Order: sequence, then C-alpha cells, then structure tokens
Amino acid sequence: MSEFICRLGTPSGDIVTRIVEATAADDARVQLEKDGFRVFQITDASGGLSSVLPFGGSKKGRIKQADFLLFNQQLSALLRAGIPVLQSISLLKSRSGSANLRAVLADVEEKIKSGVPLSDAFEAQGVFPKIYTASILSGEKSGALDDVLLRFVDYLRRSVGVSRKLRGALAYPAFLLVASGLMVAFLTLYIVPRMSELFNSLSAQRGLPTVTVLVLAISNGVAANVWWIAPLILVSAGALFVWLRTERGRLMLHRLLLKIPVGGVLIRNMATSQLSRSLSTLLSGGITVPDSWEIAAQALNNLELRQRSQAVSHLIREGHGFTQALEQTGWLPELALDMIGIGEKSGSLREMLDEVASFYDAEAEVRLEQLTTLLEPLILVFMAGVVVVILLAIYLPIIQTISAGPMSGR
Repeated sequence: MSEFICRLGTPSGDIVTRIVEATAADDARVQLEKDGFRVFQITDASGGLSSVLPFGGSKKGRIKQADFLLFNQQLSALLRAGIPVLQSISLLKSRSGSANLRAVLADVEEKIKSGVPLSDAFEAQGVFPKIYTASILSGEKSGALDDVLLRFVDYLRRSVGVSRKLRGALAYPAFLLVASGLMVAFLTLYIVPRMSELFNSLSAQRGLPTVTVLVLAISNGVAANVWWIAPLILVSAGALFVWLRTERGRLMLHRLLLKIPVGGVLIRNMATSQLSRSLSTLLSGGITVPDSWEIAAQALNNLELRQRSQAVSHLIREGHGFTQALEQTGWLPELALDMIGIGEKSGSLREMLDEVASFYDAEAEVRLEQLTTLLEPLILVFMAGVVVVILLAIYLPIIQTISAGPMSGR
C-alpha cells in the first residue's frame, strides 16, 4: 500500500487535504469519490519530507530556502500595505534575484490571470511545501492572507534557524574526524612503510615490540593492496548510499538513530518542536485538527516517528480526543502530552502548541550542546589513542636500540 496526499472537496463545500492509503492513485480516487468527495488533486506522498517541506526539484529548478523566506517576507509586507495579490506577485517576480524563483512566479502569475486561485497556482508548481499551500488556502478562505503569511514566515524562520544551529554544532566534530582520519592515513600509509628498512635492520639485531609488528603488518598490508581496497571502499560506500535512499534503508537508519544515547533524545525533541509548530501554524489558518495533523506528520524527517504518527488522524475522526490519540504514537514526551492536554481542555490548543514548540526548541539546544560536548572529546581521545599507538610503534624500537647500545658495548 502506498500513501497519497489528496486535495478534496467535501459534501459541505469545504476543501480539505487528507493522506489516503491505496495501491494506486486511481484506486484512491475511486474510493474517495464513492465516499462522496470531489477529488481535485492526488500526489504521491512517498517522497516524504520533499513532498511537504521545501524544497523539491521541478522542471524550473530548485529554490533555495533563503530565497523562499525572503519572498514570503516581502509578499506579506506588500499584502499588508494593501497591494493586490497579482500586482504583488508581478512586482516580486521582477525583483527576485533567483532565476528559478522568477520562473516559478511567472507561471503563478499566468495562472492567477487565468482565474486559478493563489493556493492552486502555488501547488501546481510542485516545489512549495505542503504546509505552505495549505496555509495559503486557509488565508484565502478566511480573508486574512497577510496574517497567515506572516505566521508562516515566523514558522519557516524558526525551522531554518534550528537547522543552521544543528549544522553549526556538528561542523567542528566532523572537521575533527576528517582531519584526524587524514593524519592517521598519512602516518600509516606514508611514514610507517618508509621506515620498514630501519625496522628490518633493528629486527635482525633484536626482536621488534609487539605493537610495532602489528602496525607494520597493517600498514604494509594496506599499502600493498590499496589499489583494490580503495575501489572496494568506494563501491561499498556507493552501495550503502543507494540502499539508504530506499524506503527500507532509510527506515532502518532512522530507527538506529533513535537508539543513539543523547542523539535519540535530541531527534525526538526536535521532532516534537517541529510537529508542534507546524500544527500551530496550520490550526491558526483554520485547518481542521485531523487535516493539520496529516500534513504536519508528513513533514517529520524521521520515518520511524512518521510511521508511528499515522494512526492519529484516524483516531481523531473516530471520536477520540486529540491528546488521547497522540498517546498512541508512543514517542511524544509525556510533558508535551500534558501541555497539549491542558491546551485542549482549556480551548487554547494553538497557543499551547506554540509553548510546546518553544520549550522543546530550548530542550533541543541543550541536548545538542550535550551531544557536541560528548562527541568532541570522544573523537579526540580515540584519534589521539590511534596516533599514540602508531608513534609508539615507530619510536619504541629506536628507543630500545639506543638504550641497549651502551650495555652491549661493555
């Protein structure tokens, strides 16, 4: 069974977005029409994050997050100033510094001129996030498009900020790992083999230390077979990369990541924050809770967490309370569930979701600092140990020979 994101018209005249499981798009369409829905669009949801968040590719090319964020900030400002949508799009198209975005906006402009709603025009491009097009639709229905865009800009700015913090925090450990690996490779493949003659002469006089024998065996073995070991490593890495791009490979990787100490908790905290902020943004635009959950859950990066979250919308439609349905996911923190439960009972669910997102943003920052604080010394200690072993292998025979010299001359 595959999942499809379906844009539907209900018998009451509302337009909703739902995620439907079916063997094929045509089967999903037939079933939905039997249920009384009018089907506007069906897209495959197997793309995961690319189907709901920026920024997938298209025939017009890829749109950068920075360009997308700037465009929405400017569009919101123009609409608040009272400039019509079509004129705003035309103005931003001519001033955009991104050729890909200009091409997309040109098509959006033509569709609007032909009578297509703004949300449909954006959705037809295939490059905009599902949360974005759903927010635009809610803004059109409520007549508060500028406010909806402003809330989405705040959502996107916070999401981009978290991603930048994550990349920045992991950049230094990654640099340490690469630099240390290169240094070890240099010592093992260049320095040690060139001292083999010296070690052989020392070995003829007296036995070599065990650590030297081991390092020499590894170094000479790798150096002698590097021309087939290197291609083997490259092929294995390529095969692993291809496998990780499959549904099963990514699912296994994401399950493994959740089991990493500190890192697994960090992933859950970031997912809780992202999910809460997405829900708040969608609910503020007037989208129903089940539809908001379906769109927000599809935006989760981790496939394992996404799978655990699939049953929530069905439980809500069956009459279960929102918090009660969330408990079935099995991964949301208890504190988040308690906070959401309070918001649901008090009628301030959207505001409480904002509080949950802010709280777990701060928690994620703490966990991220703990992770980097743990990774850096671990990498340094491990690599320092490897380097010390290699240096001992090089210098121990020399030191033993020098120490034994005066004694042999007596």
